[in-house]
Amino acid sequence: MFGTMTKTDTDDSKELDPHNVTLLHENEESAFRILPHNYEAEMALIGAILANNRSYEKVQEFLLPEHFADPAHSRVYETCSRLIDLGQLADPVTLKNYFINDETLAEIGGQAYLAELANSVITIQNAQDLCKEIYDCFLRRELIDIGQELANKAYEHDIDTPAELQIEAAEGRLFNLAEEGAIEGGFKEFRSAVTSAIDLAAAAYRRDTELVGVPSGFRDLDQLLGGLHKSDLVIIAGRPSMGKTALATNIAYNAASSANQTTDDTGNTIEEREVIAFFSLEMSAEQLATRIISEQAHVRSDAIRRGDVSEDEYNRVFAVSQALHTLKLFIDDTPALTVSQIRTRARRLKRQQGLSLIIVDYLQLINPPTASRNENRVQEVSLITRSLKALAKELNVPVVALSQLSRAVEQREEKRPQLSDLRESGSIEQDSDVVLFLYREEYYLDRDSREQREHETEEKFARRLERLERSRNKAEVIVGKQRHGPIGTAHLHFNGDYTQFSDLALDERTPEDRY
Repeated sequence: MFGTMTKTDTDDSKELDPHNVTLLHENEESAFRILPHNYEAEMALIGAILANNRSYEKVQEFLLPEHFADPAHSRVYETCSRLIDLGQLADPVTLKNYFINDETLAEIGGQAYLAELANSVITIQNAQDLCKEIYDCFLRRELIDIGQELANKAYEHDIDTPAELQIEAAEGRLFNLAEEGAIEGGFKEFRSAVTSAIDLAAAAYRRDTELVGVPSGFRDLDQLLGGLHKSDLVIIAGRPSMGKTALATNIAYNAASSANQTTDDTGNTIEEREVIAFFSLEMSAEQLATRIISEQAHVRSDAIRRGDVSEDEYNRVFAVSQALHTLKLFIDDTPALTVSQIRTRARRLKRQQGLSLIIVDYLQLINPPTASRNENRVQEVSLITRSLKALAKELNVPVVALSQLSRAVEQREEKRPQLSDLRESGSIEQDSDVVLFLYREEYYLDRDSREQREHETEEKFARRLERLERSRNKAEVIVGKQRHGPIGTAHLHFNGDYTQFSDLALDERTPEDRY
């Protein structure tokens, strides 16, 4: 009975899902497709190298052995590159001993095939064109491989690799593939570097200000730094409650509100808004948006969240929110990102919208790469800071990363931070181009006044209150390190109700408020 199959069962078993039929048809069709290749171009290029080893210099930084479709060609090219790198001649005679026992080469003709490769050269002048053709075929094969792997993984229901992670991994591979052949490194003539430096100076001269980089929006700070420069890693460090995130959002808003002036081919000046990427690993996008609205509308953020605002305050909030719609400020509040994920998303934003500045809040919340998670924290942070610096250079934009300070500050009588107070300071101090310390004396004096009231004489307490009054609503941004300029201190006004920093008015300055 169990071994009997009814007619109905038989008919049902022959029915196939239409989706599966389509997939089977596509798989059958793809099975007969030949992967992209150009054996003639590979032969011609190797022939050009064998005829004149200097042809190798034109392609060596761009073309790798794995880019060849034919394994035999790959081995010949790799052997040629080894000989040439050793300063030896690469031709059919010198290659002979390397391939006497090579079965792959023997199958296609052995020594005679090497001679055929040498004779296949048309001209050594087209080596770069042949290189591009070989590399284009390699890219197409890689795209096919990525597509097939992506399809196969999508069919697997692995709880550890949800669809979002698969998309991210695929994007990462595609971006790496796109970047792999973009060889723009190597030596540059000094005159081209001089021209670039003069162009920067001329751009600054034509502006109303002396800024070359992205403006922070604060007069004193921009005067010290000259703006936030391309390819720089800028660290903003401070103890909790100093206002690091507030300063970062202020800089993000000020930079996004500024216009980048460029000149087109006809000589006309074009103004484009700066594009800012803000990676918030601590606060949500909504919280950051509320902060920025509070700063600009001068309405307390807690009142906005509760809806406890007057009609006039509501109108200001509405007006500011409308103005914010015009800014190219992009916030990513995904927690526990790795530098690799930050790089992928920043690349995508730069490709789609352009990119002027990256802000990361904050450094210690970045997840280290999986391979380094068994190392100690100092090594992990070292890898993170090196990667952020590499990201700044790769995308040619300033990267601003916030960082916590160690508790050593609290143990000293003088609470102003210094470079040694940076957590895992060795790597952060070494890899950064600029280190800014945020310090508000009011915070410490106010706390100490409450704690020391009963233990101090009236005279000493009065002096403390006097210092507290002088430091009210003031903040210092201490430039502890600047690779390309002076160190010093920029003085800002701080409004705690709206977590807003602004320029300190001249009449608010005291004799101590100097660089």
